[in-house]
Amino acid sequence: MYQPPAFRETDIATQQAFIVAHPLGLLVSGGEPGLLANPIPFLLYPDEGAFGTLRCHMSRANPQWKALSQSPDALVVFQGTEHYITPSWYPQKAVDGKVVPTWNYAIVQARGAARIIDDAAWLHANVSALTDRHEGSRQKPWAVSDAPDAFIASQLKGIVGIEIEIAAIDAKFKASQNRPELDRVGVAHGLAAETDAEATAMRELVKQRGGV
Repeated sequence: MYQPPAFRETDIATQQAFIVAHPLGLLVSGGEPGLLANPIPFLLYPDEGAFGTLRCHMSRANPQWKALSQSPDALVVFQGTEHYITPSWYPQKAVDGKVVPTWNYAIVQARGAARIIDDAAWLHANVSALTDRHEGSRQKPWAVSDAPDAFIASQLKGIVGIEIEIAAIDAKFKASQNRPELDRVGVAHGLAAETDAEATAMRELVKQRGGV
């Protein structure tokens, strides 16, 4: 990933917190079928390995797990907030007009070798942990144990597990840090006038990263 210094984030805790907050990762791999990419919800175990370990499961009908078993190198992309930035928000535009549009975004990429796991106990534990993670804050959380054991057992037969110990991780938070302070302020004000949730989230990132 291209990383100008102004946008690079190297703090492991920040990178891991981003993954936890944006768990739907795009799993990208290669091999004989060519490039494959699938969006999959991941769980991060931050204390396992130098950078943490990712676990997930996918449908047994999905050809990607077979490709990974032959070519295990994997890239997982976690995407956060993003928003178009118009040059009209830059005060610099009125000075010399030397401004262009851009796109702000936050992203973390994790790389490692995928291990395919076809074990019912492991799959049950992974599905249960994933469910608990996303149901835990609900008023009436659903649990795997709410469904009949025979039904769950049959469902587990239709999936395979994937574990990736992260070997390398990169984070990029592009939030107008490379612009002069007045332009960063202009971007924050411009985003405040937008009505979508992404604009609100990006405004907070610009304020946080740009010190405005």
